[in-house]
Amino acid sequence: MIPRYSRPEMVAVWSPETKFRIWFEIEAHACDALAELGVIPKEAAKTIWQKGDAATFDIERIDAIERETKHDVIAFLTHLAEIVGPDARFVHQGMTSSDILDTTLNIQLMRAADILLADVDKVLAALKTRAYEHKDTIRIGRSHGIHAEPTTMGLTFARFYAEMDRNRNRLEKARFEIVTGAISGAVGTFANIDPRVEAHVCEKLGLRPEPISTQVIPRDRHAMFFATLGVVASSIENIATEIRHMQRTEVLEAEEYFSPGQKGSSAMPHKRNPVLTENLTGLARLVRSAVTPALENVTLWHERDISHSSVERGIGPDATVHLDFALNRLAGVIDKLVVYPDNMLANLNKFKGLVHSQRVLLALTQVGVSREDAYRLVQRNAMKVWEQGADFLTELLADPEVMAALSEDDLREKFDLGYHTKHVDTIFARVFGEG
Repeated sequence: MIPRYSRPEMVAVWSPETKFRIWFEIEAHACDALAELGVIPKEAAKTIWQKGDAATFDIERIDAIERETKHDVIAFLTHLAEIVGPDARFVHQGMTSSDILDTTLNIQLMRAADILLADVDKVLAALKTRAYEHKDTIRIGRSHGIHAEPTTMGLTFARFYAEMDRNRNRLEKARFEIVTGAISGAVGTFANIDPRVEAHVCEKLGLRPEPISTQVIPRDRHAMFFATLGVVASSIENIATEIRHMQRTEVLEAEEYFSPGQKGSSAMPHKRNPVLTENLTGLARLVRSAVTPALENVTLWHERDISHSSVERGIGPDATVHLDFALNRLAGVIDKLVVYPDNMLANLNKFKGLVHSQRVLLALTQVGVSREDAYRLVQRNAMKVWEQGADFLTELLADPEVMAALSEDDLREKFDLGYHTKHVDTIFARVFGEG
């Protein structure tokens, strides 16, 4: 994790303090269940809770023990024994390290998902506000980067809203997928621990018992979780790339807010660069870099190996911290995005009516001209606009073959911009469920 791209709430999810506190809670809840089953004394379970709950775990001490034992869970249990005293012998009865590690990881991913869902809500709110603000702001739609037909800036925001809304649904499913726990013993058979212990621990920690585990919770769950983060990251990049294109000097239909005192270049004082959305593009790449390793973690030897462990120690914090930062940055960019409607209209009119070519083509076919001939007539006049800077309507009016098929009034009507925005309200109702 890089502090520059980190937010405190998400960082705290992955802190050693949080991890060891969860480890303790799993062990203590398991002791409660074992006590109810008569496996350990109830007073011992009570003592473990009281002493452990009041303790501040000494991370340096745990690290020192691990340097000797070469085992993180044993190091923690040894330190816990120093705190609890003789009753610590009842801790970890019938459990294996993965019962602690995997259940903890899923709790951390659950908490991370909750933060990410709240982040997406911020993005959705910003997109919705800007969509309605610019619902009728005309701009040119582009395909292959080339002028196509008119659209509105509101529709641009609305389509990003719909995409992020789908991502929210995906994140909810990913959260559901990951919220399982396993307290099932060395190879998942419950040989030395009653399944009721697992049920109790999971209930207390907001998890579902894993239906069948080996020594580990199946990693297809984690693969799905990180794949979802990758999709969200790609959507962030999709929005960021649109803004970066709009901010290009030759386009300048919108730009990131440039604050007082901000500097764009150490060499060129005139520069106003899309640095935030470029940063979002890079962060998206980082988040997506977690997806392939997570997919590869699905394949483990027999009941368990630890090839997945080092991967998850990295991608768990890194992917969630970076995505949390990116979503919050994106919400801010959208909220403060400076939009230039006059530049949008100027760009749309740059090629003097060329964007209405399809309407003219369709009009010709509707009065009996073959599609092939209609295409030829419209294209030969359109090329004069591209190559000579001519006015499209003027060229069409001067074309005898076109005018033999259409009246002047009919032709001029095909250049009405309002024609292209007549269904904006319908699209908004589909996206936002209103109206």
